Amino acid sequence: MAQFTRRHALGLGIGALSAAGLRIAPAAAENGTEMHGMSVFGDLKYPADFKNFEYVNLSAPKGGTFSSLPTVRTNNQSYFTFNSLNAFILKGEGAQGMDLTFATLMARAADEPDAMYGFAAKSVRISPDKREYRFSLRPEARFHDGSKLTAQDVAYSLNILKDKGHPLVVVQLRDMVKADALDDATVLVTFAEKRARDVPLFVASLPIFSKAYYANRNFEESTLDIPLGSGPYKVGKFEANRYIEYNRVKDWWGAELPVCRGMFNYDTVRYEFYRDRDVAFEGFTAKNYLFREEFTARIWATRYDFPAIKDGRVKQEQIPDETPSGAQGWFINLRRDKFRDPRVREALIYAFDFEWTNKTIMYGAYARTHSVFQNSDMMVNSPPSPEELKVLEPFRGQVPDEVFGKPFVPPVSDGTGQDRALLRKAGQLLNEAGCVVKDGKRVLPNGEVFTIEFLNDENSIQPHHMPYIKNLATLGIEATFRLVDAVQYRARLEDFDFDMTIERFSLSATPGDAMRTFFTSQSAKTKGSYNLAGISDPVIDALVEKILAAESREELTLMCHVFDRVFRAGRYWVPQWYRSNHPVAYWDVFDHPKKLPRYQIDNYSSSMGERTLWWCDPAKTAKLEQAK
Repeated sequence: MAQFTRRHALGLGIGALSAAGLRIAPAAAENGTEMHGMSVFGDLKYPADFKNFEYVNLSAPKGGTFSSLPTVRTNNQSYFTFNSLNAFILKGEGAQGMDLTFATLMARAADEPDAMYGFAAKSVRISPDKREYRFSLRPEARFHDGSKLTAQDVAYSLNILKDKGHPLVVVQLRDMVKADALDDATVLVTFAEKRARDVPLFVASLPIFSKAYYANRNFEESTLDIPLGSGPYKVGKFEANRYIEYNRVKDWWGAELPVCRGMFNYDTVRYEFYRDRDVAFEGFTAKNYLFREEFTARIWATRYDFPAIKDGRVKQEQIPDETPSGAQGWFINLRRDKFRDPRVREALIYAFDFEWTNKTIMYGAYARTHSVFQNSDMMVNSPPSPEELKVLEPFRGQVPDEVFGKPFVPPVSDGTGQDRALLRKAGQLLNEAGCVVKDGKRVLPNGEVFTIEFLNDENSIQPHHMPYIKNLATLGIEATFRLVDAVQYRARLEDFDFDMTIERFSLSATPGDAMRTFFTSQSAKTKGSYNLAGISDPVIDALVEKILAAESREELTLMCHVFDRVFRAGRYWVPQWYRSNHPVAYWDVFDHPKKLPRYQIDNYSSSMGERTLWWCDPAKTAKLEQAK
């Protein structure tokens, strides 16, 4: 998930001096070691002369069309609609796929936890104190109109994102002080003294805009004008709210770079937008789009029996997912007084019967989520080690005593849908918090009736709410399910205008500055942030900073363990479920490398790499056409 922020004036000032031909004093980064790539802890798998990533197929043919529904959203994007081609600001509903149209300084290696290698930048020189990063640009880098991509464009992009980008981007760029163009080919990025560990990687992953293009345009405006890009694709046909296509740039300057060879194989990448998931499924069966990742267990279990499945024209796969599965659950808005007491929030956890829901509604396809680090070694399962206790001890008295013992795990029900023992426990917790039953209704300590509105923008999740709402009614809580359209939903989330809502997010294998946007006091006050629960706890803040300051992967894992204990003790959410594979179906025109990479390729895709690593097989395409 990406997020940005940037400053502007200083970068333009340095660029102006350079353009005037004045000599600028050498920066400390000049004395650093020039590197072809970088990672959080300095480890790189690929040498300076590598030709391509190991997981790509260099023989993959170019051509064909990849079409799908949006499955990942970031910044101002929606799964269900779009009305803007500016996907990096707060305004509007940004189009999926716009990242394909922009080059970045470096590109991620998906078989390493966090390593990046040169893309628009051929190398980076890092100062000994790691505060200055000097990026040297490739002379062949070009925008789609043939104009040269320069250091001035990079500096402009970073600074404008820091000043006027989406609030989530602004938060993650907090520790970037400035970006200066020293000459046409050299960008100097300066970071704060105590910067977050992964901010340089985040900076290197941001889109590079054309400074000249925005000379007479307002970057902050939502617009359907096609921006000038420099990436492997450019915007093709589109109809706002319905579909958008991206066409491969046939003479693209970056096609033979080590980080791009064997990738970006389709001639066209297309996203379809549906307001209803059931209608979207019917669209897939009618071949309105070609690739579908299935997120509804009911559909996967019961509806993949249409003719194209039976005769082999549509294939199904379950692709292993070895990345941290992240957090999915009902997040509880602590900004509302009725949820301030942790006993109330724990009662809400006890009222949800996962075992019944999984068995009855989701066909047993899922496992229960316990941690925001689920499916990774950063999650804890046992009492704290001596090393963890050493970190925790200074916080004794500021955190619940349970963090010094076994981590909190949601209760396991008897699977009946209304486990009486768990509901009794929930009622006891509510009574202890002063939320008692009067005239058959649960009331808050101030005497108001206890109500909860579950906010969502898709109807397919309603069946999962109904048994939960029934259990809450048993406790005397008046709960309702509120369905709104995608635009209203995002607006209400940005304003934190909800009681409880479902969200899923995944942290990287090397958690870094993005944690501030999910968990810290600062983000709790930032409009549009991912801190939906409104977590504002000085201990959580301190532990996030310890995670960001970790100097080795071992120390990072240790700090994540401590954070996991404290977060789970806070009862900020009602954990839902996860699965350790991707159920996918696709019309039989695609193929993919036998060994897919373990980690995410970028902030906008999964580890499957379906839009960047896969390809269309000409023989399969011809066979499918003949089968019409």
